[in-house]
Amino acid sequence: MDMSRINKDSLATLEFDIKWKSDLGSHRERYLAQNVNFWRDLFPTKLSQYLLGAREGDRVRATFMPGEVGGEYRSDKVFEIKDKQFDRRKINGRSIEPRYGRFYPKGILKDMPGIYRINVQPFRCVDVDEGTLSVDFNHPMAKYGVDVDVTVREVRNKQSDRGGRLTDWIEEVADGPGMQIRTNGKPTDFFSKSAFARNDENRDSVFYEKPRLVHHIDAQARAHVSDVYRRTLKPNMAVLDLMSSWKSHLPESVPLGSVIGLGLNDQEMANNSALSGHTVHDLNVESRLPFEDQSFDAVLCTASVEYLTRPFEVFREVARVLRPGGLFVNTFSNRWFPPKAISLWSELSEFERMGLVSEYFMESGAYGNLKTYSARGWDRPEDDRYFGENPVSDPLYAVWAEKRR
Repeated sequence: MDMSRINKDSLATLEFDIKWKSDLGSHRERYLAQNVNFWRDLFPTKLSQYLLGAREGDRVRATFMPGEVGGEYRSDKVFEIKDKQFDRRKINGRSIEPRYGRFYPKGILKDMPGIYRINVQPFRCVDVDEGTLSVDFNHPMAKYGVDVDVTVREVRNKQSDRGGRLTDWIEEVADGPGMQIRTNGKPTDFFSKSAFARNDENRDSVFYEKPRLVHHIDAQARAHVSDVYRRTLKPNMAVLDLMSSWKSHLPESVPLGSVIGLGLNDQEMANNSALSGHTVHDLNVESRLPFEDQSFDAVLCTASVEYLTRPFEVFREVARVLRPGGLFVNTFSNRWFPPKAISLWSELSEFERMGLVSEYFMESGAYGNLKTYSARGWDRPEDDRYFGENPVSDPLYAVWAEKRR
């Protein structure tokens, strides 16, 4: 038997690359599946027949029609419940309220057969009326077709069939995608009165007075950030690094015309070798950017959008300083400074956060060609301080769009 090819006795590392489109824009999700067991694990037939016999480096593609990922959409999974069945439990002292288009764990519902408090599977609130709610139990991807590319990263022979778990890999990879888009074309109601409140309401200049010359996400996640910038930036662009610090995560392979940093700590930005200039500026005090109209080809915001308390004003300001066709790219993970992040951020699921940032773009009316992207499942570097707690790298999420021409 050729052990360099995938067979029923193989273990493999597979990279899934899912692409799909919605009314919102284009979406791409990357997921690294490790220890795939071809004897135990489940694949759709159209993928399984392509993968068996594949070698390391091979790439296979399958197209799935709506309903093949996440299950067929069913109208009987959309139904009304009484308002009192929604448990308004508190997170960080704030009560969770049902809002149009938002996702919640099924365990938040009461007095429903087969639903238990520990159930974290998401459902969507699709209508809020006096005394009643409409909920949608369909999978977020039920209405969408997807293209799936699978790259074989490693093939090895397993020593034993003991241990492991039965994994449906399409279900695993599709756990999250779809939650970033609108339902029925209507904006998701993210914005309660307290959405932009923070635990620490003191001026950010106080919190960031001392330089923090440390990384906020692990090296693998930073590599994903650089890869996003590599694929979106072009040589000789004039770039604004918004909410900048001591590193900009820019790819060395793309020579830029200029990179201006705008942030809260002068010493951090002075230590950033990627910057050709910088200015200290607090966007939560003054949202207007200190630059002329159409000054930049691209604006980047790395691991910071969650701290904006006036995001609508900032996104409109970014559009003002961008040239027509210019890019505004936001990247973030699931790590942040809790005292300074807006309260809404911690209430959202990870993929819903891409939906929130998308709403910032759409509210302004100044952007088009929106894209979302994620990268999950890679190994955390062994020298990372959190390796012992979690061997999986910090996920990377990105949302970007072009200024309308």
